[in-house]
Amino acid sequence: MNIPSDLKFTKEHEWIRVEGDSAFIGITDFAQGELGDIVYLEIETVGETLAKEDIFGTIEAVKTVSDLFMPVSGVILEMNEALADAAELVNNDPYGDGWLVKIKMTNPSELDQLLSADDYKSMISE
Repeated sequence: MNIPSDLKFTKEHEWIRVEGDSAFIGITDFAQGELGDIVYLEIETVGETLAKEDIFGTIEAVKTVSDLFMPVSGVILEMNEALADAAELVNNDPYGDGWLVKIKMTNPSELDQLLSADDYKSMISE
């Protein structure tokens, strides 16, 4: 199971990678494995300001649909357009080409409330 140590994680299985005052958000390798083959993403929140834990979209797999939650508050700057034609990138490369949205954080101190890689690893192994 791939859990990069440079990311922060939520209990709902999203990850966040900070780059300056912006950040990329996706779902974890564990989450994509649990969901199975991802077929579609619906993210209609580009340009919106959302609070921590707000739903920013949904992810659809063959057998289920799951909500996607904001790890921190911020403005959705863009979604990963590559996923429109290749949703399977989330399965194949969840921490790289399979990122979901890029945000501008409005409250970076919320990062302190997220799980470290070790904390996340402990949570999913319980």
